[in-house]
Parts: sequence; structure tokens; C-alpha cells
Amino acid sequence: MEGYLGKEVASMVNVCRQTVSHYVSLFNEGGLELLLHRDFAPGREPFLTEEQQEEIKQLVLTTTPVELGWDVASAWNTKLLQSYVEKHFGVCISREALRKLLHRKGLSWTRPTYTLAKGDPDRQKNFEKQLDFIKKT
Repeated sequence: MEGYLGKEVASMVNVCRQTVSHYVSLFNEGGLELLLHRDFAPGREPFLTEEQQEEIKQLVLTTTPVELGWDVASAWNTKLLQSYVEKHFGVCISREALRKLLHRKGLSWTRPTYTLAKGDPDRQKNFEKQLDFIKKT
């Protein structure tokens, strides 16, 4: 796995060359069994607890910023959520990290849509009659 071949394999599987080398070493040491049943590093601690993340999800799903006293917008965005998280949890988190968090929670950003109020059928018929009269004259 040295040289160019290692780099080519790494780019094919979208991992760095050192990772490919590590996987090959594990396979050589214990075969496929060791490669498939290895322990993973614990990774970095998340900025927010699972409860805090769920609270943010419910916040986005059930309230608007206006309902919580934010006079800025009628829908949540990452900038508002960033301020909310800092104020309520004391955690500085990037807007991109919030976007990814919401994506992991099954949410995606959409633009708000507006539904037009139903028209009064009697008034619509009256308008059509007036319009027909105007067209004839």
C-alpha cells in the first residue's frame, strides 16, 4: 500500500491514506473478523446534550420566534437559533453545526408558504357578472 497505489485506493473509498493503511494492517493481523469488529474511538463530545438537541427540534416544530418575544422573524433560521442556543444553553455553536444538527434530527429548511383565504362564492359570482357587463359595454 505504499506510494501511488495507497493514494489511489484512499481516493476511491474517500478516506485518507493513513486510514487505508490502518485497515490493511488490521486485516493482515486478524483477517476480516478483526476488521469488522474493531472498537471505534469515542469521538468528540457534542456541544449540546441529547435533551437540548431534542428541545431545539421541538422549539422549531412547535413555536415561532415571534411567540418567544423575538420581533425579528416569523420563522426560525440558523442565526436566530444560534442566538437562542447561546442565551438558553450558554453554548456558542456555528450556524452550520445547527443546520447539521437539525438535519440529523430529520428536519430540513423550507420556505414558508402562504395559503390564500377561501373566497366567498356569492361575491365571486357577482364579480363575474359585473366583469361580463363591463366587457359588453
